[in-house]
Amino acid sequence: MNLRTNHHVLKVLTLLYLVVFTFSAINPLSRAVWVAEIIPVVAVLGLIWWVSREFVFSKTAYVLMFVWIVLHTIGSKYTFSEVPFDWFNQLIGSEERNHFDRVAHYSIGFFAYPIAEYLTRNQLMKPKLACIFSLFAIMSLAAGYEIIEWWYAALAGGEEGIAFLGSQGDVWDAQKDMLMDTLGATSAIILMGLQGRLSAPTPK
Repeated sequence: MNLRTNHHVLKVLTLLYLVVFTFSAINPLSRAVWVAEIIPVVAVLGLIWWVSREFVFSKTAYVLMFVWIVLHTIGSKYTFSEVPFDWFNQLIGSEERNHFDRVAHYSIGFFAYPIAEYLTRNQLMKPKLACIFSLFAIMSLAAGYEIIEWWYAALAGGEEGIAFLGSQGDVWDAQKDMLMDTLGATSAIILMGLQGRLSAPTPK
């Protein structure tokens, strides 16, 4: 494995993200929503760098983690229900609802990959058990985030609370978001299997 190359990938991805961050910070649709949405992104980015001081993830893991970071930052600029995403909505025949938030939730599941990778390479769990643990970790995180989302929306109230919640009138929005998180995690675990990582956990 080439730890130096993998760490270089982290630096490049971070620099590219700073461009997206700057773009999102310029005239967001709602400054209050932008601040609320960007805080967890910055926290996760900081956590990735902090962990990477002692543990360098694979290039695949870094790329997967930054997918959510970028998507969530874009969502913070427009609010998730207002992101220009018509091409995708038309593609799936659902023009009445903006599905950008569903795609972003799907990408949250990608974090199952680095979680399983960390547990496996540190020999804390066997690969298959690490995958199961990472799947349930993402499901728990998804449920916790929906509770926080509800709490903030109730606290903020008005248009700001509705924009942050992003349910777009769907009473099952929270459940569908959690499903997308779970499907994303499942996809990440399948990717690990296709890469042969469930038996030979070496960075790629």
